Amino acid sequence: MPITFPRTWSDADLEQYRDTVVRFIDDHMLPHDEQARKDGHVGHALWRQAGQAGLLCTDIPEEWGGAGGDFRHEAVFYEEAARRSLTGLSNSVHSIVAHYLLNHGTPEQKQRHLPRMARGELVGAIAMTEPGAGSDLQGIRTRALRDGDHYVINGSKTFISNGFLAGLVLVVAKTDPSQGARGTSILLVETEGCEGFRVGRVLDKIGLKAQDTSELFFDDVRVPAENLLGGVEGQGFFQLMSDLPYERLIIGVTALAAMEGAYEATLQYVRDRKAFGKSIADFQNTKFKLAEIATEIKVGRAFIDQCVEKLVRGELDTATASMAKLWGSEAQGRVVDACLQLFGGYGYMNEYLIGRLYTDARIQRIYGGTSEVMKEVISRAL
Repeated sequence: MPITFPRTWSDADLEQYRDTVVRFIDDHMLPHDEQARKDGHVGHALWRQAGQAGLLCTDIPEEWGGAGGDFRHEAVFYEEAARRSLTGLSNSVHSIVAHYLLNHGTPEQKQRHLPRMARGELVGAIAMTEPGAGSDLQGIRTRALRDGDHYVINGSKTFISNGFLAGLVLVVAKTDPSQGARGTSILLVETEGCEGFRVGRVLDKIGLKAQDTSELFFDDVRVPAENLLGGVEGQGFFQLMSDLPYERLIIGVTALAAMEGAYEATLQYVRDRKAFGKSIADFQNTKFKLAEIATEIKVGRAFIDQCVEKLVRGELDTATASMAKLWGSEAQGRVVDACLQLFGGYGYMNEYLIGRLYTDARIQRIYGGTSEVMKEVISRAL
């Protein structure tokens, strides 16, 4: 029997939903991916199509405009896109923004933004990273100072996924610089017609070519005081920390799916490709490499599935989520690199899926907290 990687968290209904996701990907994403890679973004139309198909905010309750599912529905989309190296529709960041609103927003903030996000009418982004502050969020310099019934935001952000298309940006800023982490808050900035808000370059990355990643600038941007996430100052750092397990498990899920996509593409290639009078798949080195890769995916599936089940039950802790992110992203790098080697020179070509998977993999060890930060987080729980 061929080696397969079944998911312990799936069921018949979820697999039927998976068929819907795959049809959407085949009809609306794959045909336009090459153009999106050239443009550096997918455009707003695809977001609206995904919303109309019911593929956005699937784990947001129906009362707030979502589909009323759970993280498993989100994972289905992440997996099917990642295994095909389709990164332009950064649904993961969109969902993370939706969860900040769901978990920490006021009823008015939820009602105003979540239904539009679920319909794809409003693309979400979160602006944390700055030119001088990455994983060290306490080092951010962006200020949001109270002025009557408004906050005035000044600062700049970089490496912001969905930044170019975003209609809603959650801006991490210091509302009281004298209080350190306790002086950090999150402000909701609606970008349409927002005076003083500016999108800089769509950044030229080595991977994730279809995903818009931008610089954002805030020059005396005035937002109403009711745009403070949750309505209470100084809660930003707590809000960020409490939602990190969700974000980090997404990276673990996509890492494993990309590994599976690389394995399947490589298996097909080595069976078809001939060298020295026989199939590459017949060489012992090829067999052993594929055996190692299949084993790593099989072991990873057990752990990542366990994490998915824990998150659905509300039991996933920060250290375990960090392990999923650390192991998944590091294993993804190893596996995709080994697969590319079996492609030879063709693996270095962008027209081959394996080449795209290779360049896409590298960022996984950096965003969402670097591997080094993950080790620090895990070590504190020992």
